[in-house]
Amino acid sequence: SIVLAGLLGVVFPVCEYAIVPVVRRLLQKGMPMGSAVAFLLGGPIVNPLVFASTLVAYSFSWEVAILRVVSGFGIAVSVGILIDGLFSRQTALIEASSPPACTCCHPDQAPGHAGTRDRFLSAVSHGAQDFYAISKFLIIGAFIAAALQTFVPRQAIVAVMTTPVTAIVLMMALAVMLNLCSEADAFISASFQPMGIPLSAQLSFMVLGPMLDIKLILMYLTVFSKKMILALTLITLFMVTVSMLFFEVSQWLWRT
Repeated sequence: SIVLAGLLGVVFPVCEYAIVPVVRRLLQKGMPMGSAVAFLLGGPIVNPLVFASTLVAYSFSWEVAILRVVSGFGIAVSVGILIDGLFSRQTALIEASSPPACTCCHPDQAPGHAGTRDRFLSAVSHGAQDFYAISKFLIIGAFIAAALQTFVPRQAIVAVMTTPVTAIVLMMALAVMLNLCSEADAFISASFQPMGIPLSAQLSFMVLGPMLDIKLILMYLTVFSKKMILALTLITLFMVTVSMLFFEVSQWLWRT
């Protein structure tokens, strides 16, 4: 189920801005924890829209687009398996994520059968609830990202990327700070190519950003406990770092 959840983005392409409320609803409906995490991390990367945008941003380099999707899928599934073994629903979810008592559109809980109009109004109501619950964190994250882009020049960060290791680490930090959409971040990443930034560092930027940034961490507070968010953050950072270092070493061995 975790592996299949990591591929859900192929059928339901959702960017990281919208995936948190979707995952929260799926958890309320009983989705297993590991599967929810795999979809949460993999959905914004393993989908046709992101694949197409990466392909265009890198001048139709199939290698880069495939590497991004495969890396994102592998990391999402790995983190999902680890989280599933470390946390139960009781320890991972906050109280607000327990199934709500909703009788507006469920025939088995309300007298009669809900019609099309009632189901449509219910969908709009649920969407509005999710929007109000998430929007404040989205606005705060956007403000922090704008401040960082204003006061921290990108050239200053690029200047200290002297080795592949520092380039990977700093590009990951940049991904967390910038709060970019997964359907647009490939164009920013591609702009680092002329500066000599290694492909492994560019991939770390494109893989980590949709999984973990300031905005997402704030949004995770509406679903997960603080202990769960800390574990998810550390495991994701570790997996992305190890994966990109492995890719860099593999490239070096191939060249030699």
